[in-house]
Amino acid sequence: MAAALLLRGLRSSASRAHAHSLSHASSPSALGSSLLRRLYSSAAASTAASPALTPSGVMDPSRIRNVAVIAHVDHGKTTLMDRLLRQCGADIPHERAMDSISLERERGITIASKVTSVSWKETELNMVDTPGHADFGGEVERVVGMVEGAVLVVDAGEGPLAQTKFVLSKALKYGLRPILLLNKVDRPSVSEETCNEVESLVFDLFANLGATEEQLDFPVLYASAKEGWASLTFTKNPPDNAKNMSSLLDSIIQHVPSPKADLEAPFQMLVSMMERDFYLGRILTGRVRSGVVRVGDKVHGLRSTDDGVQKIEDGKVIKLMKKKGTSMVTVEAAGAGDIISMAGLASPAIGHTVANSEVLTALPTIELDPPTISMTFGVNDSPLAGRDGTHLTGAKIGSRLMAEAETNLAINVLPGPLSESYEVQGRGELQLGILIENMRREGFELSVSPPKVMYKTERGERLEPIEEVDEEHVGFVLETLTHRKGEVVDMGPVPGTTGRTRIFMTCPSRGLVGVKGIFSSFTRGTGFMHRAFQAYAKYRGLLGSVRKGVLISVGKGLITSHALMSLEARGILFVSPGMEAYEGMIVGEHSRDSDLEVNPVRTKELTNIRAPGKDENVRLSPPRLMTLEEAIGYVAADELIEASAVFLIL
Repeated sequence: MAAALLLRGLRSSASRAHAHSLSHASSPSALGSSLLRRLYSSAAASTAASPALTPSGVMDPSRIRNVAVIAHVDHGKTTLMDRLLRQCGADIPHERAMDSISLERERGITIASKVTSVSWKETELNMVDTPGHADFGGEVERVVGMVEGAVLVVDAGEGPLAQTKFVLSKALKYGLRPILLLNKVDRPSVSEETCNEVESLVFDLFANLGATEEQLDFPVLYASAKEGWASLTFTKNPPDNAKNMSSLLDSIIQHVPSPKADLEAPFQMLVSMMERDFYLGRILTGRVRSGVVRVGDKVHGLRSTDDGVQKIEDGKVIKLMKKKGTSMVTVEAAGAGDIISMAGLASPAIGHTVANSEVLTALPTIELDPPTISMTFGVNDSPLAGRDGTHLTGAKIGSRLMAEAETNLAINVLPGPLSESYEVQGRGELQLGILIENMRREGFELSVSPPKVMYKTERGERLEPIEEVDEEHVGFVLETLTHRKGEVVDMGPVPGTTGRTRIFMTCPSRGLVGVKGIFSSFTRGTGFMHRAFQAYAKYRGLLGSVRKGVLISVGKGLITSHALMSLEARGILFVSPGMEAYEGMIVGEHSRDSDLEVNPVRTKELTNIRAPGKDENVRLSPPRLMTLEEAIGYVAADELIEASAVFLIL
């Protein structure tokens, strides 16, 4: 029986209004066309002088530094970017200025990579802010080819974690010159000995990942991004005249090499980001690999195929733009080594090459790790369908998913097993949950299947994705993840702490589905769990039972408190009185392993006979409310997720 779980959802203030998609939310159109006409603040400090130009009117490549800021989640990347922008004189309207997507500000995480530029000591710094969650690792992979250096931010109190290893491996693979920044050194628990221990762990990580001698010779800085300072020596309270980011900016200029650029060669650019604007159409962003491009130049789009290079479209550049601080400004020309945005072509996408008309070779495409899970998106066919959403058809759902796949290389969209359904492949529950949440806010209604792990077959052997997990609650972790085919790799104390243990494990991706919510609930928020894709490995066998049975409604109508009062003893309820139920809807979790059919709409029988003092005083416990990501990890193979603008129905 296909069942669905009705969860109470909070109606977004914009749920019924028109909302831009995830790919639109960070585009210039989402910020208004006036953004393209705003001028970059000229109130920069005297040290932030404009870089020199060549006789051809483009930036001197020797005065350019391209650098990415990479780190594990919550180690301080976006806060650091705020301080660097402010140090160079940019106008920062609010905290987390680089997080332009509404969900990023609501959840306090970075979802998409963004690029901006600042001027410092006659040098142009093109800086890329990247996500820290493993689910958004594709955002890191697609931008590391744009830069020559990387600022690796590590929490001085936690040390390198799972995603630190992932982002660092990508940076080292592309030959980037790293700078290590130990952040949050102002915390009371952080000492110079702690920093030395973390630095040693990071060095070992570099060596294990095959770093070259040049990459191992990295500078180390100590910082408090929250307080807005960085130092070349350990300190917890620098003097007032040193409470700034000058040391980090100077280190970037000194240690990150300038791009290898040939201004005389024909123009070529690899598209690394794509946005849409209501007036300009597609805006393609990437690093100019060679040559010079000017407004009005004739260009074409190219892509590599199995049969060779294929021409996509001919056109001309109608606008060149560059992000300066928090504003987008127009430029007339751009040269090799610089990172720019252009408008004028309607067909090229991420991974394609834009070049002068005489160029017939495409640049190497971006290599991405494979997706590990998939979900089926289909039309909502429940009894509550059509009440809240405005986009209900399979064609509209398919069009929206295809648009998402164009701007997000880590997501693949394929035809689904049923008519008007689509298989969406991604990196994890959080990534696909963000996509579903954005579609809900845009007015879509969906039915979504539980996540399924993607297997591979090599030489007749079945392989499954294995992920690295690090945790901090010993007994629960060992019991839960061992039950899910996890294997312990290492165990030891957390640097700089007492009474906390860190466990490194490898576990199949299918075994980690839904674990995050269980872990947070068990540890009451005191434990931390992080994961990152490692490799495909031999199939480890069937998992044990990972969930109790569910309470399934056999009635249709409004849920009553009288019915729920008798159901509370059977398990944990997901609904409250007054909500609407239908047959097959999950209303709670059974206290046993088997499913149980119940009637949550049963009413109290009315008679004209009443005994004094027999009226019921109904007291119900609050229902268990799940987030979208928790619901994705909760549903079983024979259950569905229904998402609309008001409800999350699983």
